[in-house]
Amino acid sequence: MDAYFTSLEFWHWLALGLLFLIGEILASGFFLIWLGLGAIVVGLLMLIVPDISWQLQLIIFSVLSFSCLFLWRRFGGNAVEEDHTTLNVRGAQYVGRIYTLDDAIVNGAGWCKVGDGRWSVRGPDLAAGTRVRVVRAESNVLVVEAAD
Repeated sequence: MDAYFTSLEFWHWLALGLLFLIGEILASGFFLIWLGLGAIVVGLLMLIVPDISWQLQLIIFSVLSFSCLFLWRRFGGNAVEEDHTTLNVRGAQYVGRIYTLDDAIVNGAGWCKVGDGRWSVRGPDLAAGTRVRVVRAESNVLVVEAAD
C-alpha cells in the first residue's frame, strides 16, 4: 500500500480534483466542490514542492477540504432564513390579503375563493360578498375578519 501512495504525483491530485468538480456539477450539493478545491491545491503544491510525503499530502487535503466546507456552511451557506419561509405552508402566504366571500360565514364557518381554489374559512358570521382579510392560517383553514 505504501508503494502506491509514495508514487502520488501532482497530476493525480489534479485529476482527483477535476473528478470532484465534475461530480459537483452532476450532484450539485455544494459539497464536492470543496473536496475538489482541496485536491487541486494539493496538486499545485506538489508542482512547487514535489517531495511532500503522502501522509502530509493527505493531511493537507483533509484540512483544506473540510476547513473550506466548514467556512462555507458557517458564513456563506444559507442566504435564506428558513424560519420565515412560507414555501410549504401555503395558507400562510395569504395572511394579510383581502378576498371576497363566496358563501356566507354561518356559525363561524364558510368558504372563500382564493386564486383558483376554494378555501374553508373561519371567522365571525358575515354575508356572502363581504370583503374579508386573512388574519392567520390554521392547517387548511383561513381565519378571517371583515376587511372594511
